[in-house]
Amino acid sequence: MSARRFILLGPPGAGKGTQSQRLVSDLGLPQISTGDLLRAARKAGTVLGLKAQGFMDAGQLVPDALIFELVEERLAQADAAAGYILDGFPRNVAQADEMARRGIVVDRVVLMEVPTEALVARLSGRRVCGQCAATYHAEAFPTRVEGVCDACGGVVSQRKDDTAEVVSQRLDVYARETSPLIAYYSSVGSLRRVDGFESTEKVYASIMTALSA
Repeated sequence: MSARRFILLGPPGAGKGTQSQRLVSDLGLPQISTGDLLRAARKAGTVLGLKAQGFMDAGQLVPDALIFELVEERLAQADAAAGYILDGFPRNVAQADEMARRGIVVDRVVLMEVPTEALVARLSGRRVCGQCAATYHAEAFPTRVEGVCDACGGVVSQRKDDTAEVVSQRLDVYARETSPLIAYYSSVGSLRRVDGFESTEKVYASIMTALSA
């Protein structure tokens, strides 16, 4: 495989998280998500985490400068030396430009394409365990006992941002802010497209092909 520093790009519900988990396991590369970094920093009470908490408590977006500090801090760790998977970052062209300015290298950008109607069905049916974060689907992959996690027995419910109304808003934000990255990375020749509407196995195989192409 030639590409070991890459971005998984796609709308909410495309399956980036599912594919990232397997890629992490099979390739031995860390998945780097700004959401995860923020939650970890807040929980640990680090200087950056406390700064981020201040913005969030005030109902403000965490500034890009602080996001980049978190990302660069994470990329400096030993396990990222051989490569990394960026999930949900960059979220817009301005961040992509800043990445390039800071020398954050990306070998490949894999775009997972899924029809909008399928995304709404996927997300509005998603259910998540509040204890272990295991993910289910009301129709495609329900729990054995309704509302109870198969893995840990925790409470499984729908996230507030997975209701049909909020899902539509999230997709609108993606179309407006993040989808311009498709043209951005196409212009530099690093974008590869995969059909994210196929089975999990077929999507994974397509991603591996895209990373070696």
